[in-house]
Amino acid sequence: MVASKDNVVVEAIGLTKIFRDFWGRPKARAVNGIDFTVRRGQVFGLLGPNGSGKSTTVKMILGLLFPNRGVLKVFGEEPQNVDMKSRIGYLPEETYLYRYLTAIETLDFFGALFGQSVEMRRERSKQLLEMVGLAHAFNRPVGEFSKGMARRIGLAQALVNDPDLVILDEPTSGLDPIGCREVKDVIRLLASRGKTIILCSHLLADVQDVCDDMVVLYGGKIRAAGAMGEILLEEDKSRIVCPSLSEETVRELRTWLASKGIRSDDDIRIDHPVRDLEDFFLEVVRQAREQSVDTAGVQAGGEIPDYLADQGTAILAALKRRETAPAPEAAAAAVAAKPAEPVIDRERLERLEKTEPTATTPEPEPDLDADAQAAKEAANVKLSNLVGKK
Repeated sequence: MVASKDNVVVEAIGLTKIFRDFWGRPKARAVNGIDFTVRRGQVFGLLGPNGSGKSTTVKMILGLLFPNRGVLKVFGEEPQNVDMKSRIGYLPEETYLYRYLTAIETLDFFGALFGQSVEMRRERSKQLLEMVGLAHAFNRPVGEFSKGMARRIGLAQALVNDPDLVILDEPTSGLDPIGCREVKDVIRLLASRGKTIILCSHLLADVQDVCDDMVVLYGGKIRAAGAMGEILLEEDKSRIVCPSLSEETVRELRTWLASKGIRSDDDIRIDHPVRDLEDFFLEVVRQAREQSVDTAGVQAGGEIPDYLADQGTAILAALKRRETAPAPEAAAAAVAAKPAEPVIDRERLERLEKTEPTATTPEPEPDLDADAQAAKEAANVKLSNLVGKK
């Protein structure tokens, strides 16, 4: 399918990035003449082993690195265009946050960078914290968060500006299976709204679940590209899924297949399908929640914020019915225990902004023996006499 000009979000033609040493000699060709197009509403997978050029490509899309050759356009403009960056949300591979700000102060800070009003920042911060399952920890400094909790708050900050292009670099790193499923649900919903997602991940099962198209990089070049379904399709094989068969039926089926020329046991495999481990895990957790088992860990994510879900009503309804949803009794108890409305600690923010030095308590001097104490007193007397003479 040929993408129309208005439908193209990212376009790269002959994109090349060469890193040089101090004397200007080529040191590494990180990206070597790649071509790809990302369309509006597409979930695009950028795959490859470590050092294949994924992060370099992402940094060029963000305008953090300049290509040596080729053409790169984002929303039809140069990546260095500052005004265009307000349409992009980015979750880096490592979550970098101000560790002394609380969760809600962090989202308020990023919202302020986009010029949002106080009311909008407060409302979006509450909705995003609910979505990523951190509403109960809204007033905790993010420096106390585990890696998984930090990834959740990082995902929330990437969506605070309702971006048209979302770039997620290893979004499920450090997350438990519940968090992974919730992130994939969010990605599907954003795509249903016409938003564009570029996903970099080493967890190929997650990529397979959500991506429409992908490219595989190796040595700075694209080694494979295309639609996910077409690339993974094995056209030389057929599979039939049906209710469990008796041994007699299996023998009859093998006899029938042999009459069609399929005789080798290597070509015929009749067994029971294996349940997906992720689905099994989520079912175990769902049963535990139905029994109202307490946990001190991250709670299940809540609803998608209205400003993100206003065009994805059908998918949102499906997400509400997902298997990981807690039982009604547990949900009611969680609502009752939740604080009425997170309020940003403005006084604390002002103190952080002023960065006034605080008085420190001097460390106690070490205990000295009698000779050392006498020598110290003599030195002090001598110093006093010198000062007095001056």
